[in-house]
Amino acid sequence: MLSVNGQAQYQSQVTSISVPIPSVSIPSPPHDTYDAHLGAQQSIFDPTRSARRTAERAQLDETQAQVRTTVFGLRQEVEEAFFSAALLEQRRAAIDAASVDLSSRLAETVARLKEGTALPADTAAIAATLLQRDQDRLQLDADRTAALARLSDLVGRPVDANASFVVGDYAAQMASVAASLDTLRARPEYEQFAATRRRLEAQDAVETAQTKPKVSAFGRAGYGRPGLDMLSRDFQTYWLAGVQVQWTPWNWGVTTRDRQVSQIQQEVVATNEAAFERQLQRNVQQFSAAAAQLDSALALDDRIVALRESIVRETRAKLGEGVITAAEYVDKSTDLLTARLTRIQHRIALAQARASFLSTLGVEVP
Repeated sequence: MLSVNGQAQYQSQVTSISVPIPSVSIPSPPHDTYDAHLGAQQSIFDPTRSARRTAERAQLDETQAQVRTTVFGLRQEVEEAFFSAALLEQRRAAIDAASVDLSSRLAETVARLKEGTALPADTAAIAATLLQRDQDRLQLDADRTAALARLSDLVGRPVDANASFVVGDYAAQMASVAASLDTLRARPEYEQFAATRRRLEAQDAVETAQTKPKVSAFGRAGYGRPGLDMLSRDFQTYWLAGVQVQWTPWNWGVTTRDRQVSQIQQEVVATNEAAFERQLQRNVQQFSAAAAQLDSALALDDRIVALRESIVRETRAKLGEGVITAAEYVDKSTDLLTARLTRIQHRIALAQARASFLSTLGVEVP
């Protein structure tokens, strides 16, 4: 370590020798003194050097782990925006399919009206329902635009408005992860807890090392008045060098108190980690139960949709024969659309529950 220093001062009193010595004149030092010097100090033996280097690395590791934990917290928001956009996309596809069917029925009804085998109310019922589907599309498009904007903001890049969202099944991956649940430690919070413990241990090592002796070499070269000859009244250059030892075997219990603080912090980290793990287990159980319930609900959805489709086919045939009114067909068509939308809702919710199960444990969702 190098340092440059300068100083000028005036003293009200200086050392003088008042004992008379024959034929000898002892000068008095000047009241004004000046000094400019370059100082150098080099550590020869410092037991804290390695400990401080380890502590700095541990501090860096902890900071990086905290950053990864913060970034990981955005994953849930990204997943919610993704599945929201996927749900809206599939809902719109179902409504488009229902509108195509109604458009065909409207064309048939208009033709029958011209032939005198249908009533104007039949065409009005189908046309009104088509307009309602148009309203549904407008609302879905607005909601999807908002979901895409949110997703774009979260991922930090634009998302194409025409992008198609592919939702995976995740069942096999969820089963594989569930089998190793007790040993899985993929969440970045676990690394953060470990990094904090390493930092506290490194700080404790630094505190211990500070009680050991330190040896360093020093040197100084300067120009001033007086130099090393305190009785000289002339400006002089000078230099000096040496070795010094520093040792603080007793610091009034500071090291002991710092160790006690470190021990308390270690206990806090252990408590926080245990609480985090319990919360993680509760979340995993919640997502697992939700996935099981939705899986069962989807099996019923498939049966309901199949029955509704059968009813609509029969009703469509009766409408073509003029046995029922268009309003009755619209009712059955709406029931089928509702059943399909419910199945879509459950299918997306099941995929999201499985994805949340995986991401909660820190597993990458494909």
